Amino acid sequence: MKALLIDDERLARGELRRLLAEKKQIEVVGEAGNADEAREQLKALKPDLLFLDVQMPGETGLDFLETLEPPVPLVIFTTAYDEFAVKAFELNALDYLLKPVDPVRLESALERLRDRGAVTSEPAERPEVLRPEDKVFVREGDNCWFVEVKRIRLLESEGNYTRVHFDDAQPQLFRSLNAMEARLDAKTFFRANRRQMINLEWIEKIEPWFSGGLLVELKGGAKVELSRRQAQAFRERMSL
Repeated sequence: MKALLIDDERLARGELRRLLAEKKQIEVVGEAGNADEAREQLKALKPDLLFLDVQMPGETGLDFLETLEPPVPLVIFTTAYDEFAVKAFELNALDYLLKPVDPVRLESALERLRDRGAVTSEPAERPEVLRPEDKVFVREGDNCWFVEVKRIRLLESEGNYTRVHFDDAQPQLFRSLNAMEARLDAKTFFRANRRQMINLEWIEKIEPWFSGGLLVELKGGAKVELSRRQAQAFRERMSL
């Protein structure tokens, strides 16, 4: 797994690199001292994992992460401040390590990667893609549904959970939006932004939005914003 270290403190990056050198499953492919450098490294190196500092000059790690368009690498925050932990997990961070990084806590974070199947000695099998006519079992508490995939109109990320919208129901599932995206047919579902995925068959109206984006209205009234980058991808995909 390729990792990028993003931290304005050179010594902190060096110490983390030293700790990761012992982890055969992680390859540190680059470093960045601020958000602008990190964006350049992301484009050039395409890392699978970010070790991201929170407090950096100019743009914080939290702000930087919110600007990234999907697909977004896995993120482990490294910071001297614990008050940002709740916000970090709202952004679907894998873990939150306090500096100086404790080797035991680092190993625990990497265990989470293994639990997700992100780090493995064998090539990971791609999960079977669900077809629109397939039916899936959905459960939230004591409520259960057996619903056709094509009836799902919207999925919204809520940290490590995903809220699924179909009919009059909106259950919350203990599965990340990235994991849900891997199961859904890309011909039918489109990642509108970091937090939302839409069923293209449910689009009722589209209109221009701020900064080159698009505003999509789904049947049933839900409105979803497409960022400029995703709007461009949407136009390219849906045009003749």
